[in-house]
Amino acid sequence: MTTKTYEKYYVPAQSPWPFVGAVALFFIAFGAGHYVIDISKQQSGFGGYLLLLGLIILVFMLVGWFRNVIDESMSGLYSAQMDRSFRQGMSWFIVSEVMFFMAFFGALFYGRVIAMQWLGGASNNAMTFELLWPNFEPVWPLIKTPGGIETQAMPWTGLPLINTIILVISSFTLHFAHTGLEQQKRGQLKLMLVLTLLLGAIFLSLQVYEYIHAYRDLGLQLDSGFYGNTFFLLTGFHGVHVTLGAIILLFVFFRVLKGHFTPEKHFAFQAAAWYWHFVDVVWVCLFVIVYIL
Repeated sequence: MTTKTYEKYYVPAQSPWPFVGAVALFFIAFGAGHYVIDISKQQSGFGGYLLLLGLIILVFMLVGWFRNVIDESMSGLYSAQMDRSFRQGMSWFIVSEVMFFMAFFGALFYGRVIAMQWLGGASNNAMTFELLWPNFEPVWPLIKTPGGIETQAMPWTGLPLINTIILVISSFTLHFAHTGLEQQKRGQLKLMLVLTLLLGAIFLSLQVYEYIHAYRDLGLQLDSGFYGNTFFLLTGFHGVHVTLGAIILLFVFFRVLKGHFTPEKHFAFQAAAWYWHFVDVVWVCLFVIVYIL
């Protein structure tokens, strides 16, 4: 009679961090919405404070949850099957993020190709067009809405182009950091990770400046019709993803300083790299579809 040895599979104890994360996301969403309203009405409110509170709770959750996972990993509790579970989980998470952005790109496509032409009198809608919006021109970018809102379009040159170059370069620096890890070149790993984080910070800073320019100089706001809505939703959600990716890379950098990763075992680094490359690809698509086309 032969005895088969099964690989161990670690089952973690119940964790409070998912609940804490849900509370953080609630305050972020609720606070951000009211903060935008306060800005548009040029009044002081509680939205900014709730947004800040949500961000603080989110950082607290990330620190605590990451610390628990790191301790479990460094204690040798994770088996090869656990590593496969992590890879599958990260893969499906990125797939869900792809679907998230596809929904917004789909809404943009529908508005530009179908709804805008319908408003402009296409198909059998000519009588309604003449009655309701006789002066409407179905031209993209939609800087003049049927309701009479006029704004200016954000050009693809200048800050958007610079940001695209910065984010694409950050993918290369992260790749070289990964190469340094696999070849046990710790100096290259640290330097390239620092450069990636700096490029991410520069990207976010320039995006904030771009928003200020849009509000102050172009009259482009969230209530500037369909063009303004899609512009800020797509670029704003992408900026949130870049911020999250930078936070993850920052945790990875701290682990690199402690010598946690080896060429054979470094999935946390790989997961962070997957996510960063994903947000880079999304930005390139966003840059072409929103800014250029």
